[in-house]
Amino acid sequence: MAASLPRARADGRRRRRRGTIQRPISGRLYRAAWALVALPLLVTAFTVSRPEPLPAATLPPSFDTASARQLTVDFAGENPIRRPGTAGAQKATDWVSERLAAYNLEIEKQTFDAEVPGLGRVQLTNVIARPPRTDGPVRSTDQIVVVAHRDNLGVAPGANDNASGTAALIELARNLATVSLAHTIVFVSTDAGAYGNAGAAYLAADPEFTKHVLAVVNLDALAGLGAPRIELGGDAPRSPAAILLATAEASVASQFGVRPAKPAPLNQLLDLGFPFNLYDHAPFLADEVSALTLTSAGDRPPETEADTSDAIDPEKLGALGRSAQALVTSLDGAAEVARGTDSYLAIGGRLIRGFAIQFVLLVALLPVAVTTIDFAARLLRRGVRFGPALRGARSRLLAWFWAGGLAVLFTAVGLFPHGGKRPLPLDSELAQNWPFGAILGLLALSAIGWFLARIRLVRRGRVLREDELAGHAVMMLLLLVVAAAVAVTNPYALLFVLPSMHAWLWIPHFLDRPLGARFALYSIGFLGPVALLASFAVRYALGFDAPWYVATLYSVGYASPVSFVLLLVWAAAAQLAGALVFDRYAPYSPLPEYGGRGPLRQTVRSIALSVRSRRRGSLPEREEVDGSPDGELAVTARDADERVGLGSGHDHV
Repeated sequence: MAASLPRARADGRRRRRRGTIQRPISGRLYRAAWALVALPLLVTAFTVSRPEPLPAATLPPSFDTASARQLTVDFAGENPIRRPGTAGAQKATDWVSERLAAYNLEIEKQTFDAEVPGLGRVQLTNVIARPPRTDGPVRSTDQIVVVAHRDNLGVAPGANDNASGTAALIELARNLATVSLAHTIVFVSTDAGAYGNAGAAYLAADPEFTKHVLAVVNLDALAGLGAPRIELGGDAPRSPAAILLATAEASVASQFGVRPAKPAPLNQLLDLGFPFNLYDHAPFLADEVSALTLTSAGDRPPETEADTSDAIDPEKLGALGRSAQALVTSLDGAAEVARGTDSYLAIGGRLIRGFAIQFVLLVALLPVAVTTIDFAARLLRRGVRFGPALRGARSRLLAWFWAGGLAVLFTAVGLFPHGGKRPLPLDSELAQNWPFGAILGLLALSAIGWFLARIRLVRRGRVLREDELAGHAVMMLLLLVVAAAVAVTNPYALLFVLPSMHAWLWIPHFLDRPLGARFALYSIGFLGPVALLASFAVRYALGFDAPWYVATLYSVGYASPVSFVLLLVWAAAAQLAGALVFDRYAPYSPLPEYGGRGPLRQTVRSIALSVRSRRRGSLPEREEVDGSPDGELAVTARDADERVGLGSGHDHV
């Protein structure tokens, strides 16, 4: 730029000319790039489809409502406390095994040790029941798996969650064990379903088991007061095979006369961007096994103190049990076509394919990317120096990585929840009680890192508009790096990054605006993270505990470590954007008054001089100490500061 001018506030009445330092972003280029988004939107319109369900089962449903209700009451009454690792859990395991064995099924108890968040290391048991090998017609080795977890948190008998699902599993085994079917039907009672689906995750991670599985139908909380519902989110950005979903919807509709509920389209999109689900089908989807859940509950399983046998709805239990039986027998006719996973948004009876959604999100990056590159190129052509801005961004990144490293350390030493790589139960003490002492300690130690980084970032005079523009360009380049990494790992997660990129691109045009306008622009950039936290707060009834719960998903290893690193980089970019918006930005300073020492070296030196001064007490301003081993000079703190100020002023870190 021709001249280095200090930043001056405009009166707001005269529109600045394009290309000046007050309006450096090319709006024309930005709008022209948006025209490219029309193509993926057109592609999306053509990908909308309505999958056809498999033919209805020829065998009429024989699910016995009265029998299922009695099993529910007996199981909840005889085994009210089924917390994993307890004697009650072992008793419940034996109870289920005995009843499945009564139907001439081969029982396998899969016992293993697992790290369960909130419980520590406990022994878990999955009960797997298969039909015996016979001399009759040979069945396919491919399997259709029916799953229900049998444990609970121990705060109530868990009649609905999940004695009802366990009862339906046993009743289905009674009805299907003696029926001649083309495929093998496997019945699995999993452990630790209320503790992040640890039992289902162990089973899903077994390749010897999953390689023969065509589809998984999970039964959970079938006797509640809510509407029949299908859960289809998973531990990864995947969805069940479209035909499995369509067949499940048709099976439920045949019993209730209406289509079952599903998560809202926005919630489905959020689940693809930040995969999370509390039902037992979720780990199977992550391992690319087609799976879904039939339930009468919502996004949050209903583990409450009122979950007793008196509160269950037998008619709902019977109708969902018959729906499950119809689904399994329909799948038996052509289960191969329901194999594998997909990704989509299910809206009514139609699907918007995932690749089209990813295409739209990726193309939505283009206006920001093209405009940012053009902006940075203009600054380079005009001789704007990027070095101080890049070093300032480096300092901010180091401060955030210091905080992230401390969080990892706090987790490793047990100050934060850890282990298991499974989500915490929503009603557990760890999920609801914030460890304020550990959090305050983390904030205090993180503040030390920021103090050291801030020494070089404090404003010490006039800041030129060119320096601000260089800082803005570096901030946008950081966001582009984050977006590129997100696009490679999970394109759906661009949903959380795009608002900040499109809003903060225009910061240079708002620098002379009133504080309210600048604050509004800055706030728009946080819409992505706020939408995620609001989803957890409302859908899972976490309220103000939502931020802490999301943090625990990272500490236990459930959320991706890569996304944690990208979150730190995004936070550094957000901090830099805030410094620009609120007139606190300053380029990286070489600090010649500190003799060229970096903040860490200077802090250590200052502490050492202070300690030396206290030890020697009050001395004259300059006095030679006779008889000292090295003939050193004792100096006061003031004299030491004067000597330190004689450095060369080189830019050392």
